[in-house]
Amino acid sequence: MTEQITTVSAYAAPAPEAPLERTTVPRRAVGEFDVLIDIKYAGICHSDIHQARDGWGEGIYPMVPGHEIAGVVAEVGPGVTKFTVGDRVGVGCMVDSCRECENCKNGLEQYCLNGNIQTYNALGKDGEPTYGGYSTHIVVDEAFTLRIPDGISLDVAAPLLCAGITTYSPLAHWNAGPGKKVAIVGLGGLGHMGVKIAHAMGAEVTVLSQSLRKKDDGLKLGADHYYATSDEATFEELAGSFDLIVSTVSAPLPLDKYLGLLRTDGAFVNVGAPEEPVSLNLFSVIGGRKTLAGSGIGGIQETQEMLDFCAAHGLGAEIELIRADQINEAYERVLASDVRYRFVIDTATI
Repeated sequence: MTEQITTVSAYAAPAPEAPLERTTVPRRAVGEFDVLIDIKYAGICHSDIHQARDGWGEGIYPMVPGHEIAGVVAEVGPGVTKFTVGDRVGVGCMVDSCRECENCKNGLEQYCLNGNIQTYNALGKDGEPTYGGYSTHIVVDEAFTLRIPDGISLDVAAPLLCAGITTYSPLAHWNAGPGKKVAIVGLGGLGHMGVKIAHAMGAEVTVLSQSLRKKDDGLKLGADHYYATSDEATFEELAGSFDLIVSTVSAPLPLDKYLGLLRTDGAFVNVGAPEEPVSLNLFSVIGGRKTLAGSGIGGIQETQEMLDFCAAHGLGAEIELIRADQINEAYERVLASDVRYRFVIDTATI
């Protein structure tokens, strides 16, 4: 890294439950295969809030969240071949993995058997904490850096690095497409991208939301149908309807009721991660040979595939651009479901 940049401006949670505040964090020097990224935009993901507030276990503080990163290459190491200065790039939820296990060799770095290295709230191979995208710059190995196609503006591209790939991966894996009936549970930051992507894949898309408050939005985003799960008649009317249900919500759901919405051999896939355990009657999966599954993000190759798919179909996130000093307010609004549909930080304001 250029000698002038040894620390960068960032917003960090100094402790669990503490408001985020402006600070500086160190960035490593640019190594042989590293790229220095001038971050332009960083999305706010619900998992940022979970982690900043210790919801998923003990965190590393100060914590700089942010794993939906879009920016421009400012410097490259001497061994870098994939990128040059000025390229539009993104970074998602991980910045490295062991690269040697079976999963890594199969392009499934997100399921690295030795544990991938998360973009923030983790320790890098050098033993130092990783700091995320609520900052002005980041240094990342080129192998974990994504190319953002010219067809997507950087601000709406940033949330694709988590919300986009987190919904694209299960939709692709379970073969959403023409002739398939797909339901998306929840129309938030993840759900709205799930609707857009499933529609672009050619599936018949239904939104299952607590209320009909966002119905008009859902239909504009590409949903064919929209139902309120607060209405018990929904579960009767739609029983046995879907080939695939992707749940994006972070609250525990009555899984037995939702599994009743699947066709024989259907799959219910969780990408939202509640902090508390959920209960299940196993007869709900035994009857109909149904699958209850989970899915994380995608590997690097699949994430690039998703970005290219979104560019080809003109897809980006629906965003509300905010200043860095609005992060704490944005967190409260996310928790109140008061965002349509993803807050994105203009990192020039950090």
